[in-house]
Amino acid sequence: MQILPIGEQNFTEIRKNNWLYIDKTKQILQMTENGKYYFLSRPRRFGKSLTISTLEAMFQGKAELFKGLYAENWVKEQAKKPNPVIKLDMSPLGNYYKEEDLDNSMLNYFELFLFLNDFNIPMKNNAENMFANIITKLYKQFGQVVVLIDEYDKPITDNIDDLEKAKTVRKYLRSFYTVLKTYSAYLRFVFITGISKFSKVGIFSGLNNLKDISMAEKYSDIVGYTQEELEDNFSDWIEKTALKKSMDKQELLDKIKKYYDGFSFDGKMRVYNPFSVLNFFDEGYFYNYWYNSATPSFLVKYLKKHDIKSPDSYINKEVVADFTNSSEIETASVESFLFQAGYLTIKKRDEQLITLDYPNKEVSSSMAGLYLENMYNIEEYATLGNRIWKALKVGNIENTVELFNRALKPIPYDDFSENTEKNIKNKEVERGEYWYRSLFMMLLTATGLTAYPEPHDFQGRSDIVIPFDEHIIIIEFKFAQKSSEVENKRKLGEKQVNQYAETYANQSKKVITAVFIADDEKRQIVL
Repeated sequence: MQILPIGEQNFTEIRKNNWLYIDKTKQILQMTENGKYYFLSRPRRFGKSLTISTLEAMFQGKAELFKGLYAENWVKEQAKKPNPVIKLDMSPLGNYYKEEDLDNSMLNYFELFLFLNDFNIPMKNNAENMFANIITKLYKQFGQVVVLIDEYDKPITDNIDDLEKAKTVRKYLRSFYTVLKTYSAYLRFVFITGISKFSKVGIFSGLNNLKDISMAEKYSDIVGYTQEELEDNFSDWIEKTALKKSMDKQELLDKIKKYYDGFSFDGKMRVYNPFSVLNFFDEGYFYNYWYNSATPSFLVKYLKKHDIKSPDSYINKEVVADFTNSSEIETASVESFLFQAGYLTIKKRDEQLITLDYPNKEVSSSMAGLYLENMYNIEEYATLGNRIWKALKVGNIENTVELFNRALKPIPYDDFSENTEKNIKNKEVERGEYWYRSLFMMLLTATGLTAYPEPHDFQGRSDIVIPFDEHIIIIEFKFAQKSSEVENKRKLGEKQVNQYAETYANQSKKVITAVFIADDEKRQIVL
């Protein structure tokens, strides 16, 4: 079996060592033959850097690396007259926000670039002039230049919790990138990639010919693995893992799909998270590899700074088709940010309306865990969530309530009052009910348990339905502002939940119903 290139984003190293490589050169070749300036937004650890590295090898004419790949013949022709390539990785700039520091960092980068490529070009006094000077000199000596920019937005996203710092960085980058327009005649191809799209218009305001392919159908699988690519390229690993886990091959594929598939950037094509897939086959365990690969500090900062709803409110979230078309951080919608960062994906796309949702089990459970730990300081959510799952699995509702109340204890009083008051205006649920129900859903989701909030049926919308192999649990939440209201709320809830149970009356599974009353005076759930 080919070695899995975990953490390796260098195309040359992967091909020289004969490590597993999923051929994306057909999609990449579409860009090189049909345009000049391209922009691609994708989540972190999704293959953007590998795409940059592949483009670099293609334009440098490294034909020996492309044997057997779709672009083999193209690269053979390119080898006759290679283009000079300037590859910029902007991630180191994330440590700076002052213009002087940003500029010194870029000058150091250019100095290293010249040294590694043995180019004798005099240094200039600022990075913008140096960038222009390098392009000019390379053009005169070798012909048109290729510019590849990775992590273009990291200096901004790293300062997302401080808008003034982010604006300073953005102003500097906007000036720096004007070189790409000024020296357009000297450039053959420009490819820019990063996580966010909302800064694209603002930073590259001068590049009105920059083609954004982030949501283009023909480039929807330029990174990530399709179902066909997974089954064809990982066939040996699939068989080995199925044998190791004593699972049927199709059963394993279905589970991998549930955990790591579902990312869609056009509403049609679905792709797997490559980082999670590689790590899964290497480790052999279903785990949140992508989410836990690096602390998503920028996401935590964003959640704390904005009025973020609970995670389950983004299930089947409808937005307008141009919801990502915001030019700057300060005007970007929450949905846009979560989509670009990879925490939401396109479930369905009509002409003027897009339905967003979590792509898979890894992301939905990770988001719930992040919210519980960072928003409500429930550090033992994983242990409590697993114990709740075990209680529900055997139909023990009393133990479930006891464990849920234990999870509520660490939450500060201010969070109770703030979040219950916040829901007064929510006309779909009783006051405060939404918040308690959302916390319960988070605990279930964080453990990977399948639960459905507000599923529709002919009787209406039950709050939560949890299916198991032998039984189905239906839970109705009610909110009591005072303890004296509990009994009336219980009677109302029992009437409703019994109606919802009729939907499942013809199934062979046992139906268990429960009414969870949120006693806001005591800050706990009672049955």
